[in-house]
Amino acid sequence: MRRRSLLAATSAALVLTVSAGLGLTGCGSPRMAALHANCTTKGLRWKLTVLKKPAHGMHRSARLTIVNKTSRPCVFGGYPLFEVHVGKGPMAGGKGRGAVPPPIDLRAGGTVTTALRYKDAEPGIPSAECLVSNVEATVAAPHDRSLRSITARDESGRRSLLNVCDDTVWMSPPKEAAQ
Repeated sequence: MRRRSLLAATSAALVLTVSAGLGLTGCGSPRMAALHANCTTKGLRWKLTVLKKPAHGMHRSARLTIVNKTSRPCVFGGYPLFEVHVGKGPMAGGKGRGAVPPPIDLRAGGTVTTALRYKDAEPGIPSAECLVSNVEATVAAPHDRSLRSITARDESGRRSLLNVCDDTVWMSPPKEAAQ
């Protein structure tokens, strides 16, 4: 009888220890990210939404939404590549704010968002004075060399022109969107 109760207590302690350990290293943790391959540009669905410009403001905000369209989790480790070009001419490139963010273990169908902020045409000044104007941007997953061109859209889903009047588009650290 004593042997059974000792065995039951040991089993219960082992179950609690394993459960606590799994809770600390859940699927979205950097520890689990080491088990998965890096996300690829091809395996992600990209969406660029240009947000409404504040009245009398010189800066514009946009949102880059990235969805893992594969059936396996992948690691989204760092800032994505983001560029706006005018042919082979001028270019504005994305630059992350702050330190390199920790890797995100992006589950199948999971979403990552990055806020973008850039200097837009000033009120009363034509957009032709801006460094770059285009309806498309070039993107790539962190640590991936394959590029993809995406169309900028406004909040209603219509094509939107990106008027970038500086050579930098500032990016916030990527965050995993809640389900």
